[in-house]
Amino acid sequence: MRNLFRSKIVIGVVVVLVLGIGYFIFFGHHGTSYQFITVTEGPITETVSVTGNTTPMQSVSLGFQGAGTISHVYHNLGDNVKAGDVITSLDTADLSAALAQAEAGLDTAKANLASLEDGTRPEQLSLDQSAVTNAQTALLNAMQNGYVAAQDGINNKIIPFFGTTSTIQEPLILDSKYYNLMAPMSQVLSNWNSEVNAITPTTPTDPQKLVTDVDGYLSSLISSVDSVSSDLGQQASTTVIPLATIQSLLAQITAVRLTLTSTKTTIDNANAAFVTAEGTLALAKAGSTANEIDAAQAGVEQAQAGVTSAQANLENGEIIAPISGVVTEQNAKIGQVASPGVSLVSIIGNGGFEVDMGVAETDIGKIVLGDTASMTLDAFPNETFTGVVFYVAPAETNTNGVITYLVKVSFAKPDARLKSGLTANVDIQTKYKDDALILPQYAILQNDQGTFVETLVKNKVEQSPVVLGIEDQEGNVEVVSGVTKGEQVLNIGLKAQ
Repeated sequence: MRNLFRSKIVIGVVVVLVLGIGYFIFFGHHGTSYQFITVTEGPITETVSVTGNTTPMQSVSLGFQGAGTISHVYHNLGDNVKAGDVITSLDTADLSAALAQAEAGLDTAKANLASLEDGTRPEQLSLDQSAVTNAQTALLNAMQNGYVAAQDGINNKIIPFFGTTSTIQEPLILDSKYYNLMAPMSQVLSNWNSEVNAITPTTPTDPQKLVTDVDGYLSSLISSVDSVSSDLGQQASTTVIPLATIQSLLAQITAVRLTLTSTKTTIDNANAAFVTAEGTLALAKAGSTANEIDAAQAGVEQAQAGVTSAQANLENGEIIAPISGVVTEQNAKIGQVASPGVSLVSIIGNGGFEVDMGVAETDIGKIVLGDTASMTLDAFPNETFTGVVFYVAPAETNTNGVITYLVKVSFAKPDARLKSGLTANVDIQTKYKDDALILPQYAILQNDQGTFVETLVKNKVEQSPVVLGIEDQEGNVEVVSGVTKGEQVLNIGLKAQ
């Protein structure tokens, strides 16, 4: 009996084990393999998370553009300054003198231009006209005095040696040869006398014609005198006339010739002075030419450029705050020699702070101007700040081979606690949808054939293609098409529900 009882127990245990294993295989296996996830509908946000640092919205580094000795320091480190305040300055005595000289040069150039544009002053025209009148009078007097001198020399010092009217004891015989020389000289003097006597204060006179005529008279007289002198010189050794008489006549002729040539020089000089005076008056009446005015205008512009340059040099002798803010660097010292282009002063503006960050090229295409951002700062834990993307760099930044793009986010509200250089963790909201169909990423199957979800149809697993949209930071993804709200798909990733 005992063995039979034991056999029944063993058989019972085996049956229980077989039934348990069968239940486990049939029911337990299928229950574990097919976990389901329900498609939900709700809001989803796509974000890009980046770490950056706070920087001032406005900041400048300043230095002198020219060399010089620093003479004044008006604001020191930490001082609040306003736009236009002088921070520090050089010794500008030489620069001020250069500006004054340039301004004087400009005044001169403007006065010269104005003079040319206005033309010759009436007072100057009157002086120039008087100069012409005086020169003409001097010319006419020279021709009149020249006639008197020539007439005296010919009629009183030469002709008396010839003919019966001679006052010398042994006059020269007036033969046809000497007559032919004396008669033309008398006629020349007569013509000269007629022209000179025709000159009156009220009779218009052409000085240049008279000068030409008188020049001809003098040349004729000098030629005739030379002929007489030459002929008498030849007769000195053969004539019966005493040698002393001939020598006396030759001396007189020489003196007369000298008078005639001196008269010609005097008239020529007087005529040259008259021509010059007339030219000066003509230029004065004509006024300035267009080229002269253009040249004077160019002179004014050049002088103005000199003033502008001198003013710039003087202004560059000061470091002036271009923005209002706080001096964060001040390295200028009185007596120090400043070098051009060396930064001495830095200012952070009062315009608030921004966050600058480098975004990877895989995310930069998602970000556009105006995207909102939420930020946490290590300096202020448990606080969230909001802002807006206001700048996306058009070109990359290459840092040791890593490509990023500079993105700037402004704070929605100013905060006096902010400082430059604080670490900021930024979430930029790039896309948002209110009524999206949502599944976790681990419910999505992606392979070479595409993107799918798996569903159980009549205890058979089937794959349905889907189109995905927005993906959030929590691992959820929008399903644009391929599923419906409330539909259950297999938990491919077997994540706990």
